Amino acid sequence: MATNSVFRTIFVFLILFSIFSGRVLSQSNSRSTQAVVEECQPESGNCNSKSKALPLKIIAIVSILVTSMVGVCLPLLSRSVPALQPDRNLFVIVKAFAAGIILATGFMHVLPDSFDMLRSPCLRENPWHKFPFSGFLAMLSAVVALMVDSISTSIYSHRSNVDVKPTEIEAAADGDSRDREMGVVISSGIHFHGHCHAPMDTTTSGDSQLLRYRVIAMVLELGIIVHSVVIGLSLGASDNTCTIKPLVAALCFHQMFEGMGLGGCILQAEYKFLKKALMAFFFSVTTPFGIVLGMALSRTYEENSSSSLITIGLLNASSAGLLIYMALVDLLSADFMGPRLQRSIKLQIKSYIAVLLGCGGMSLMAKWA
Repeated sequence: MATNSVFRTIFVFLILFSIFSGRVLSQSNSRSTQAVVEECQPESGNCNSKSKALPLKIIAIVSILVTSMVGVCLPLLSRSVPALQPDRNLFVIVKAFAAGIILATGFMHVLPDSFDMLRSPCLRENPWHKFPFSGFLAMLSAVVALMVDSISTSIYSHRSNVDVKPTEIEAAADGDSRDREMGVVISSGIHFHGHCHAPMDTTTSGDSQLLRYRVIAMVLELGIIVHSVVIGLSLGASDNTCTIKPLVAALCFHQMFEGMGLGGCILQAEYKFLKKALMAFFFSVTTPFGIVLGMALSRTYEENSSSSLITIGLLNASSAGLLIYMALVDLLSADFMGPRLQRSIKLQIKSYIAVLLGCGGMSLMAKWA
């Protein structure tokens, strides 16, 4: 009888537990569903005020435009500042700091935003929650940047080799052999001195390096422009004053130092004045243009709509891949593995500190932007 009473007690307990847990699960599911619905609705609250947000957006347009112009033009005007010329150590350190800014922008800002958008509960479970589209597209974007970098360099190198006539190569080789025969030192002490006129390939190698600098500048500007427009669009469409205020300060810091990195690449590419001016202009106006575009589309643009999340999420992923590749391969690796930094451990340490400061400062900005 005692055993039966124990079994009855356990049975009653299990029934009560199943009923209670079912109610708890149903309440949690309803709460989660309600939270998802609220998250996908337009923002509302004390911070949302269109009249108060408009002056902040105008301030953002002016301040970001000015800081972007200062950042991108500072390296271009370094000809008049001896300490900031490309052959000085300070230029290398500042460029390393800017490369750290660009690297942290890709890893800490653009790529996490893409993951958040494409994993948003406002999107359908299939396919957006089943596959990491952000990482996949960032990887493809980095591979495409590598293809552009490699193929363009190879095409230019091939054209440079084709332009040299075979007769010129044979004549240079004959002259080289004759000049080498003249440079003989006889053991009796009679010294016949001859000048070696072997053809030096410095022009071709210099042109190839210049081409790489130009490819780097163009691809880097493309990646920066894409994510700058996206950031400006989000800021312009938002009426949340609590978000806009810290975002403006973070974007001014971000645009200035990112512009310094791009300006250094444009300077090394040795473009003509008109092209330098155009590249600096497009970098400076992209974020303000995105803000204006967001303000114009604020009535139709919904930040949490599926079309907006997918479009901006995919753009952010592709931009992150470009920025990460350019920062690691074409900026940091090219400088740190180059002969200048390899000759000086002291300069390497200073540059590494600059990179870490750039990454750390931009990572700190991720708290607000």
